[in-house]
Amino acid sequence: MSHTKPPVLWAGRLAGRPDAEAFAFQASINVDKQLVFDDIEGSRAHAAMLGKQGVLDAETADALNAELLNIAAEIKSGKLVIDEAAEDIHSFIEGILTARLGDAGRSVHAGRSRNDQVALDIRLYLKRRIPKINDGINTVANTLLDIAEQHTESIMPGYTHLQRAQCVTLGFHLCAWVCALRRDQQRFTDALARFDECPLGAGALAGSSLPLDREATSAALGFSRPTLNAMDSIADRDFALELASDCAIVQTHLSRFCEDIALWSSEEFKFIDLAEAWSTGSSIMPQKKNPDFAELIRGKSGRATGNMVTLFTILKGLPYAYNKDLQEDKEALFDSLDTVEMCLRMFRGMMASARFNTERMAAATAGGFLEATDAAEYLVRKGVPFRKAHEAAALLVRDCVEAGQNSIPRRSLAELKKRSPLFEEDVYAVLSPSAGASARRLLGGTAPEEVRRQIERLRKS
Repeated sequence: MSHTKPPVLWAGRLAGRPDAEAFAFQASINVDKQLVFDDIEGSRAHAAMLGKQGVLDAETADALNAELLNIAAEIKSGKLVIDEAAEDIHSFIEGILTARLGDAGRSVHAGRSRNDQVALDIRLYLKRRIPKINDGINTVANTLLDIAEQHTESIMPGYTHLQRAQCVTLGFHLCAWVCALRRDQQRFTDALARFDECPLGAGALAGSSLPLDREATSAALGFSRPTLNAMDSIADRDFALELASDCAIVQTHLSRFCEDIALWSSEEFKFIDLAEAWSTGSSIMPQKKNPDFAELIRGKSGRATGNMVTLFTILKGLPYAYNKDLQEDKEALFDSLDTVEMCLRMFRGMMASARFNTERMAAATAGGFLEATDAAEYLVRKGVPFRKAHEAAALLVRDCVEAGQNSIPRRSLAELKKRSPLFEEDVYAVLSPSAGASARRLLGGTAPEEVRRQIERLRKS
């Protein structure tokens, strides 16, 4: 095969051909070579169907199947190297078949267009990739749940607006992360079910007059069903949009988790100690131990979001059939999938080796009036309308600030009663950090037994 002028599938109509630079510009082999084994699998199913339907004789169909298996084995072993001067992986495989089998190789494309061929290949590829991403999410989730199980009673501040809000536990906080990951996994699973349709047989946009058996190729390739409409089969890239969006959401979640980690690892917080293997130093400041892996994962969320926007922008103005613009779908989508898989592995390794400073976390709950809501709810249980109870607790906070005190329990009972006569001695037991967290036993709350229930539910899901 020539490396300067590889065969192209559309050469019959056009006598001229783009020069080398222009040909390379419109080629896609550098990206779609990742689809090589999916292309071979699809061609095998198509050839077998053509043989069963009598479009090809049995001998030709068998020869195509045998040679496609040979090509796959040679590529895996390194004996056959993909020619990156070819236009795309489809042209490369068909060119090899034609060089080795002559007219039999030229027969494999009967009833098929590159339009439905590429739509098939990318779906086959994604059917392999998405379960791997879900496995990665599952591994991260279970790592976080392992840590959460050790810290169902480890008190720490919960924050809103990055201000201390209420007492929670580390186990509770990590369960919140896992809830987000569970939705990510569900989104990928839902997307996989939606695009589990076989477009082979749709042709360029209108199907084929040959007696193709689309049900047979769909079943042979492991799809749930054939696509319904030929034009939609080759125009549709909803699955790419959906998966790119799913990737961007995963990366956004990881980014938010990593923002917590970057804050927690600072001298101001000191809640977490990242392993030295998951930190870096400074080229000028000898003392530095930087959370660079967390920061890089956070930064790569922008990459996934950018890829999603790229795909929406490509598709928004296209007439509803095949357009060459669609060739740009794979690079952005594949990059997002690669980014998510890598970031999940990095995040899991970083968290599995981290250590948490529970004493520092507990100390951070002293001060900042995290018990104010508990004081208000104490009064509600005494029959005070919540808005009046809220006002009483707020005035207690103001009293503390004016007296230079950093928590409500520092006030005497007499001072508490000035804001509400219903305060009694038992209020002090309610206002401790551990009591505040343990009191929230309702579904979704922070009580240790409830967090353990959440962990169990998340394990099962």
